[in-house]
Amino acid sequence: MNLLVIDDEKTQRDSLTGFLEHIGYNVISAETGQKGLDLLKKSSVQVVISDFRMPGLDGLRVVEEVKKIDPSILVILITAYGDVDLAVSVMKAGAYDFLTKPIDLDEIEVILSRAEEQFYILEENKMFREILHQNASFSNIVSVSSQMENVLNLCARVASGTSSILIVGETGVGKELIARAIHFASLRKDKPFVAVNCSALNEHLLESELFGHEKGAFTGAVNAHAGRFEIAHGGTIFFDEIGDMPLSVQVKLLRALQERVVERVGSTQTIKVNVRVITATHRNLEKLIEENRFRRDLYYRLNVVSIYIPPLRERREDILVLAVAFLSKYSKENHREIKGFNQNAIELLTRYNYPGNVRELENAIERAVLLTRSEYIEPKDLPDTIKKTINGNFTGDTITLPVNGNMPEMVERLEKQMLLSALEKCNGNQSRAASELGISEKSVRDRMKKWNIPTSREK
Repeated sequence: MNLLVIDDEKTQRDSLTGFLEHIGYNVISAETGQKGLDLLKKSSVQVVISDFRMPGLDGLRVVEEVKKIDPSILVILITAYGDVDLAVSVMKAGAYDFLTKPIDLDEIEVILSRAEEQFYILEENKMFREILHQNASFSNIVSVSSQMENVLNLCARVASGTSSILIVGETGVGKELIARAIHFASLRKDKPFVAVNCSALNEHLLESELFGHEKGAFTGAVNAHAGRFEIAHGGTIFFDEIGDMPLSVQVKLLRALQERVVERVGSTQTIKVNVRVITATHRNLEKLIEENRFRRDLYYRLNVVSIYIPPLRERREDILVLAVAFLSKYSKENHREIKGFNQNAIELLTRYNYPGNVRELENAIERAVLLTRSEYIEPKDLPDTIKKTINGNFTGDTITLPVNGNMPEMVERLEKQMLLSALEKCNGNQSRAASELGISEKSVRDRMKKWNIPTSREK
């Protein structure tokens, strides 16, 4: 990781630079804030360590200017003991952390270790999202919540491997979408992705679908048929609702995974297969094991890596951005020019619990696009289940859908607009604004920091 040290005191600057190089970092240094910024524009730097009180640009200005150059660069401030309160306020403007003089070298090593971990997590997420956005089928993977960032980070780390993956989550959270994302981010992306819904087929049909059958193997088998394993050779096979798979088929699936061969129904000849297996379920497989409805050995074979997708009600920050994405999608598909959401509709959407998760939200927005007679989605356009969420007076305000730019930019502008509106309505009170938006107070603070919204908005 590359570091930039800015300090007007040469002795301290050289001492800190020498220590950081000794513990393995690449370090450049500058004696003023302006010279540091000039170096930053010419160099690849992940972390800036800057003194707070310097002639010219002070620590506050350094933070502001660094974030203008590259928001992903982390800034650590060095302050005198009496400046701690001031440093904390600067952190709210975007600094990553601060150190007090005299510098504790062990402490700075811990902070840098934590910063390095965060940097690589952000880079992995960025890389994974870029891979996803190259494929049009992932245009509706939209999220801003830390929970989904963790999910995507885990996906990014396991995508290039070959181990089996178990995706767990309630119905409608997007398990198959995540499975497809992992496949298309993997080295198998040019090979087939084959999905099997275990709950949609009975025992005999499922076995034939998975392993294939020979001509005459059973009544109606007029031709030989390749199974899903053969079709997925070299690629990925995805078993949705694996908890619904009959025990008799589980035995044969376990053999196929262990020996990497399959036998068509009606044949004794083995066929070699090379597939990556991803499974998904909304059931508690460990409970099914206790009830003798799922094989323990198969469970351990499938659950090498487990990915849990939280329900939408536990990541309310994503409701609005998903709603905007679906509004854009279905407005285009249905040739409707809809500018955005009525504020009352936003209030309903963000407070509803969505037992059907993302799928239910998508259906609600698609329905609203078809039904609305206005340029804005209103409460009357939403399903009755959502309209029952709030009883009370509505303001009639509107939130405009920004139609220029790509989806992430469009979502971010709308989200910022909503946050500013909520802060204004709540006289700058962050706790009340968080309640108004249906998100956590930490999420409000994080977004204020991200967009440099001053806390002085409180009145």
